Amino acid sequence: MAFTTGGGSGPMADINVTPLVDVMLVLLIIFMITMPLLSHKIKIDLPQPTPNQTPPPNPPDPIRLSVQATGQLFWNGEPITEEALRAQLAVIGVKPLEQQPELDIRADKQTKYQLVATVMADAKNAGMGKIGFESGQ
Repeated sequence: MAFTTGGGSGPMADINVTPLVDVMLVLLIIFMITMPLLSHKIKIDLPQPTPNQTPPPNPPDPIRLSVQATGQLFWNGEPITEEALRAQLAVIGVKPLEQQPELDIRADKQTKYQLVATVMADAKNAGMGKIGFESGQ
């Protein structure tokens, strides 16, 4: 930037933009050359639809099992003992997987993990294949 000294015309306010344009063109060329090298193809095997397949029947209603911090269990809102829970899970576990309802386990935030792990192990040992979780209270 050039300033005039003396005279009355004031400072010269012209900026030379030629070096700026040169730098921008060089960066643009570098970007255009390196961009194709950064993109690479990823092969994905997507599942193909099977024609003439009947939709599955309506699934049974899920079972809501609440585990409270005190260790008390609730089967769809009704209190249940641990032995009765194992018996209920054994009855459901012998059904085919398509006919089994989903077991949704809901635990309080203060519930010890050991209680939830015991319930999950009981369900898995009984043959339950659909076990899920609901957000805690």
